[in-house]
Amino acid sequence: MAGALNAVARPIGVAGSLFAFGLDVIVSIFRRPFQLREFLNQAWFIASVTIFPTALVAIPFGAVIALQTGSLISQFGAQSFTGSAAVIAIVRNAGPIATALMVAGAGGSAIAADLGARKIREELDAMQVLGIDPIQRLVVPRVLACMLVAVFLNGLVSIVGVIGGYAFNVILQGGTPGAYLASFTALAQLPDLWQGMAKALVFGLVAAVVAAYKGMNAKGGPKGVGDAVNEAVVITFMLLFVINFFMSAMYFQIVPEKAI
Repeated sequence: MAGALNAVARPIGVAGSLFAFGLDVIVSIFRRPFQLREFLNQAWFIASVTIFPTALVAIPFGAVIALQTGSLISQFGAQSFTGSAAVIAIVRNAGPIATALMVAGAGGSAIAADLGARKIREELDAMQVLGIDPIQRLVVPRVLACMLVAVFLNGLVSIVGVIGGYAFNVILQGGTPGAYLASFTALAQLPDLWQGMAKALVFGLVAAVVAAYKGMNAKGGPKGVGDAVNEAVVITFMLLFVINFFMSAMYFQIVPEKAI
């Protein structure tokens, strides 16, 4: 009985610690001094390791969405709305999710590995002894860098995805270029773009916070660092899909669908 209770209580305790850590990070964002150089270095590093894979992932995302929506819509004789359907799918969900997966898989794993290595070398403990807050000094610049890069990568995914969908719809499905472009505003609206950007911002925050938390709590030497990286990626992926569901549900309650 005690073992079962511990098995249930442990994940709850980890979730509570992660939530408290996230609150500490948010509070530390507004403290001074701000580590500008660290922020710029981390933003450049995360962008350099994610921009090329993200662009490659965006092409099949747009192609698959265009092929699926095009074949489905053609059954109803509404081929002219293929472009609008592709834009909605990419901007609302596919773009932010693809961005989050790349940021969490590449940038988040690097953050967890870096902070985990510092933890097992006792660098974080030494900083606390010297009166330096590791969260403000190391975590905050990485979190803000992830959020900034995620927003820009989301824009890249949206543009590349729409272009890829256009190419596949026109070349493979025989669609009309003018109809594809003209249908952008038939169902899509400006709040769709803002929702995608807000999702990317939140996803970047979650990915960085989880990675930093797992890295700063790594134990057991180099093996513990590897385990922390794996756990950070898995937990981030699970949280992203849950958060995406709730943000989408809230968006549909706040912003009405555009009438045809």
